[in-house]
Amino acid sequence: MRELVRRHLGKVVAGTAVAVAATAVMAGITLPGTAGAGESRGQDRSAAAGAAQQNAIPKDAVVEAAPEEGEKGIGSDPLTDDEMKRAETIAMKGDLRRSARDVEGDRGPQLLANNLSEVAPTEAVDPERPRRADIVYYDYKNDALVTKTVNLATGKVENTDTSHGVQPPPAKDELREAAELLIADPLGADLKKDYKDAMGKELTSPGQLTLSAFVFHKETVEKLPAPLDKCGEHRCLSVVSKVVNGPWIDTRDLIVDLSDRKVTRLR
Repeated sequence: MRELVRRHLGKVVAGTAVAVAATAVMAGITLPGTAGAGESRGQDRSAAAGAAQQNAIPKDAVVEAAPEEGEKGIGSDPLTDDEMKRAETIAMKGDLRRSARDVEGDRGPQLLANNLSEVAPTEAVDPERPRRADIVYYDYKNDALVTKTVNLATGKVENTDTSHGVQPPPAKDELREAAELLIADPLGADLKKDYKDAMGKELTSPGQLTLSAFVFHKETVEKLPAPLDKCGEHRCLSVVSKVVNGPWIDTRDLIVDLSDRKVTRLR
């Protein structure tokens, strides 16, 4: 049993690795036999099985490769790569690219997701209905969730929805930026110390960690630190970190406000 190393913040959580079991199915194995009638019967059965297998496959059968993904999807198929790129290009036209900011503060909104739009009830029975894509962004300048619905047939944005206080799960770039802020902040000292204890070297980059995160909801905390009062309006994350090929390091007491780019300890 590995020890659980506990500190004021950083806790290297030792756990049992999750093993993935793989099962191999083997057919047609001939076991060593003795000479004589028993061996002869085994050979007869193997020959019969082989003949039956050959007869089950038509001589003119053709094994087709999986079809390549086309430029356009059909019906309720997921968006193809080409459709996603085209929809994102269309959605970024106009003022949004100039006025919004991403998680690093650069021009343009932060892309969160791109999905096939739900079909309107009035179009559900129409086989020729156009495919639409919902492109979801977070604008860090205005702390707003922006969803643009793109008609892939016409190449136009049919609807733009802007909302505040709505916090979907974080995107990969947001997770990386949250880890960058953690590592650079004085409150990340225990995280770096635990990493060095586990790996014998300094923690300098999010790439040294396997990261996940969830949106922090201030309503779940009884005594909320003042700096976290705007979470919900701001984009706040609780980061879960694991050393690559190593133990977990508990950083759940540290909340990263990506809007203010600050780290706060819960308790």
